[in-house]
Amino acid sequence: MSETEEAPPHPWAGQERQKLQALMDLELVKLGIHIRKMNSPGSPVYRYAENIIPAGLILTSSFLATALTHFYVGSVVLAAGCWWWLAKVQPKIKEDVFMRTAAFVLLTDLNFDVMWARGVLSLYAKLPDGTERVATRRDDWRAYVRSFHGLEGVNLPEQGPA
Repeated sequence: MSETEEAPPHPWAGQERQKLQALMDLELVKLGIHIRKMNSPGSPVYRYAENIIPAGLILTSSFLATALTHFYVGSVVLAAGCWWWLAKVQPKIKEDVFMRTAAFVLLTDLNFDVMWARGVLSLYAKLPDGTERVATRRDDWRAYVRSFHGLEGVNLPEQGPA
């Protein structure tokens, strides 16, 4: 019988999420979030009120303007409401969903693993030498984070200078 020698564990094994946060703090790695999936009913960060109330206000205002004055006034109110939704409300919703999702997935490894498996998350890095690295659902996010260990130009506080 031959004895196989076990490889020593990776220095970052079990600390990938914390190392990912450190890489994100250094602005080396960027977290990508599928906003549409996370801003849908059933998502842990979905907020009904932020999606339904503004749309309801726009439609109610348009119907009231049409009923109380004229069709053209109702159309103008609807057009103004649509502009307000697209220019003011939707960008704020996207930003809020992104921030809530990032906080949720970076809270625990389980949250990150579940959202990664659903295809909600992606990771992107542009290294100092110009090389780009991307990890999506098909990739192992832990291996992606561990690949930054010992990389020239990547100095995490716990790692020390390269």
